[in-house]
Parts: sequence; C-alpha cells; structure tokens
Amino acid sequence: MDMLSGEAIAAADLDDWRKLAQGLHARYLIDDFSAGARFITAVGEAADGMGHHPTVTMGDGRVDLKLISADAIYRDGEGTEHAVEWVTQQDLDLARQITEIAADHGLASDPASVSVVELGLDTARSATIAPVWAALLTGRPDAQGHGSPSDEVRDPTGRVPNLWFGDADQDDDSRQRFHLEVYVAPEEAPRRIAAALAAGGRVVEASGAPGLTVIADQDGNQGVICVDASASPQG
Repeated sequence: MDMLSGEAIAAADLDDWRKLAQGLHARYLIDDFSAGARFITAVGEAADGMGHHPTVTMGDGRVDLKLISADAIYRDGEGTEHAVEWVTQQDLDLARQITEIAADHGLASDPASVSVVELGLDTARSATIAPVWAALLTGRPDAQGHGSPSDEVRDPTGRVPNLWFGDADQDDDSRQRFHLEVYVAPEEAPRRIAAALAAGGRVVEASGAPGLTVIADQDGNQGVICVDASASPQG
C-alpha cells in the first residue's frame, strides 16, 4: 500500500491517535491488569482478522499501541519505489477498529501523553559510520536502512530508538553532533516546551516550529521537540 500523507491521516479524524515519527500511537487508560488483558485480547482478534497487527505494551494504568506498515510504498523524485515503514490505509482501518473496541470496553484515551524518542547524529559521512552504529545499537548489519531509503539505523525488533543522520560539515567539530528527537502530540508541545523553559532551558531555534523546536539546557546540550502538525486530527 502507498504511504499516506499527513493530510490524509488528519482527514481520517482519528481522535484517539497521534502520528509520531513514522507511526500512529494511542494510549488507553485501564483500571487494572485484567482489564488491559481483555482489551488486548479483543484487539488481537480484530488484528488477526485483518492480517495486520499493532505493537502493544501494557504498564501501570495504561495500554500503549503503535500502528505502522513495514511495506509502505514510497516513490522518490525519479519515481523509484521503496518499501518503507510508514502509515498506510490498513493502519487507519485498524485504528478505527481499536477505537471502537476501546469504547466497548469503557476505556478512555489519553492522546496527549503519547511520545516517541529518536536519536539524531549530524554527519557528512552517514554511509561510512552507519554500519558502526548498526552494530553498536542492534548487533545487526541489516538495521542500516531498515524500513528507510536512507542510512538510518532502525532495530527490526524495536529494542532501541531509531538513529537518523542529519547533515553536517565534515570539518566542523565546534558543535554538538548527537541530540534527542522527542516526538509529542501537537497539543502537548507548548506545555512540554514551557516546562523545559521553566526548568532553565532556552529555545535556540524555532524557525521550524511547530514542527521542530530546538531546546538547550544550561550547559548548551540540545534536544528537539518534534510535532507532525500536518497529521493532527482536524477540528
């Protein structure tokens, strides 16, 4: 299936879900473990019927779900097709079913609380250094370029955060190369930024806001608050 644009995801009006990084994410609040297990069982039955499954984790008082297609079709500027990890129509369809299941189980969603952390490394030699990071992070050479047409390192088993490579001057050693990318829901971003500023941080770059807001701590270490505003639910 073709990968979907942010506008197409937004048009689906999936109130319980937020597009973070490559996938759709939802959190449902549960009273106890048994309630969560019943919900996950029902989700599993629906997913089996579609032949497409979410990633599910359950913790104290919540069930977190991620939907992503491993074989979404991306076409580059020359029309070449690439299989990438991204949201497709089957993810939207299953998200709707899961929302209905949650309603049937009396579970409330908490979309503002979902978050994803990725690693960013600025370099002029991603093809050269990516194999080292694939080995360090995952132990698997196929993690380089997994689900991406780039050198990005993604663990196929999802054990560690994705590592993507940004552009940098090869001879520039004057600035931080590693940073964290923190993906949050659009409605959460202002609160998260305000909290960082109240704690002593400062905004060092906001020209890409609301999509990208770079925050520095008191030592100058930088992180980025990321929002996919194009995919946020309409209305």
